[in-house]
Amino acid sequence: MILPGGTDTASSVSKQVRSQWVDLLGELEAVKDAVTATQARLAVALSEATKAEEARLGVRAERRGRGVPNQVGLAMRCSPHAAGSFLGTARAWVTEMPFTFDALRTGVLSSWRATLLVRETAHLSAEDRARIDEEICGPAGLAELARMGTKRLVARIKELASQLDVHACVRRNAKAEAERSVSVRPAPDLMVYLTALVPMRQGVQAYAQLKAHADAAKATGDERGAGQIMADTLIERVTGREPGHADDVPVTINLLVSDRTLLADGDQPAVVLEGAPAGAGAVPAPVVRSLAAHGIDADAAWLRAIYVDPRGRLLATTSASRFHPQGLAALLRAREQGICGTSWCDAPVRHIDHVTPHAAGGRTSFDNGQGLCARCNHAKQAPGWGQRVTEVDGRHAVETVTPTGHTSVFVAPAPPDPVREPDPDREPDPVRGEVRDRAAQPAPPWTPAVGVSGPGAGRLPRSRYSIGCTAPRPRGAIAYRPPGHGQPARPRYQRRSRPDLAWAR
Repeated sequence: MILPGGTDTASSVSKQVRSQWVDLLGELEAVKDAVTATQARLAVALSEATKAEEARLGVRAERRGRGVPNQVGLAMRCSPHAAGSFLGTARAWVTEMPFTFDALRTGVLSSWRATLLVRETAHLSAEDRARIDEEICGPAGLAELARMGTKRLVARIKELASQLDVHACVRRNAKAEAERSVSVRPAPDLMVYLTALVPMRQGVQAYAQLKAHADAAKATGDERGAGQIMADTLIERVTGREPGHADDVPVTINLLVSDRTLLADGDQPAVVLEGAPAGAGAVPAPVVRSLAAHGIDADAAWLRAIYVDPRGRLLATTSASRFHPQGLAALLRAREQGICGTSWCDAPVRHIDHVTPHAAGGRTSFDNGQGLCARCNHAKQAPGWGQRVTEVDGRHAVETVTPTGHTSVFVAPAPPDPVREPDPDREPDPVRGEVRDRAAQPAPPWTPAVGVSGPGAGRLPRSRYSIGCTAPRPRGAIAYRPPGHGQPARPRYQRRSRPDLAWAR
């Protein structure tokens, strides 16, 4: 078969070749479904074998198989939560729904539609689920299944479920109302999704009220879009703010930022650690400075900045206690940037854990600590798991060994780049006033701010504006010239008056 290449054009591909491409797309989709069925069988077999082994070792029944979702997630390169969901669905396919599993294995049913069959029959008994499985995916229903859309499939499942056990459907609806909640998760561009899971009648009523308010505001000449008005009105009503003051909400900004970005004109992004379950992620440097300045000017925010040292590491501390103190726990969350320290896991940090267990002599220290979600922390307690602290490219890393001998290494995210200490391999050029390294690579000279003195001979400033340098009396602009640049070196400046601290305001 002729596969498409980079030089193919509309005129160079025949109708026969395009027909072959369509056939290949369909065959590959069937292969994907067959691969999913094989993965499901393997995951279920691994879970059963692990539980049997842990039962032989005397592990309590409720703790058996805790680490299986983590192993499946590492193998399939997904989070343990997603792997656990797949494992539960796979167990239903393999053990309770043979016709659905066979349709998936042969490529007749896609993995998503097979998952819907499991989800929409989860409230039924095993006998009723088996009857729906045979009705829809049995030999008599395959022809109709191939022509049925996804929405019609879900409607058909619900229809059969209500006919078989209407009381189970009523109990499911009642349980769903009991699980109403509000959640928040990060969105692109420093936004979040504020989601409310509520009964349908309440949600429709709330949306209708916001929509009516937006229409009324637009009728009076409001230039904002209808969606913007609805969002602002929701925030104002929830927070109790006056109209037009949706931004004046007191918050705490937990920011992982370097001194170069916050105090000078660095372009390194910062990281918002909290405000959402897993933080808001990287934030551009100008946005960080604007965010901090707006919060301070409006008196609507507290800024908790966490700096990194000149080597690019977070400040560390140790403790002799069994549990990590609050300050050390916050520092560990900052190092992981609010996300679980397990490969492929995107869950927020909930537990502060010892890499080497405390019972095995592990210290309650920054290097031996890690931030994990609840699932990953419980999974590593299963027999056969092991971890040790290592280092990759100068950054903290944790090597995890699973019960099957597979190894995974998680490397802590790189912190924002700080102002660096003077490099011994770089020396100042006393003639031209610029820094030159031993490989003869010039670096741009430092330009002091107007009205402040420059650094001492042979020294580099810790920031572009040399915070902490003395300011002489205002006699015009003073141009800093390094020693040897057209004039002899002057003696060290002696302070004759109190320093000007106007910049502090």
